[in-house]
Amino acid sequence: MAKSFNFSTAPGHLIRRAQQLAVAIFMEETAGFDVTPVQFAILNALMDDPGEDQITLSGRVAFDAATSGSVIGRLEAKGWVKREADPGDKRRKLLWATPEGEKLALQMKRAVGRAQQRIVSPLDADERVQLAALLGKLVAGHEGIE
Repeated sequence: MAKSFNFSTAPGHLIRRAQQLAVAIFMEETAGFDVTPVQFAILNALMDDPGEDQITLSGRVAFDAATSGSVIGRLEAKGWVKREADPGDKRRKLLWATPEGEKLALQMKRAVGRAQQRIVSPLDADERVQLAALLGKLVAGHEGIE
């Protein structure tokens, strides 16, 4: 019996490796845009729901609210996001993608699509559907457990 833990088949290890690969492929395909996957998710979420508050937005993109403030700050510094206090509650921050931020996200769609295709390229069509379903089930089964 081996003394060490066998990482080669451990779900946590394989998920971490898959995430590393996904980020690396995303960054390769979108290299000319200087945007991280989380920044892209935030811009897209704000295009769908402009004026959303920072806490709700963090939940939608599955990113912790404390860290999302610094990510949003970087997007704001680049001129891609606008942040304003809620007139009804000054502690609450409302967010919008600027026209420049929306334009950037739209320009990135083709590159992000290529990245998604590259990520699942080792799988056949049925396996891609199965992987998406299983990952969705895994995530949904753990939401709210943190």
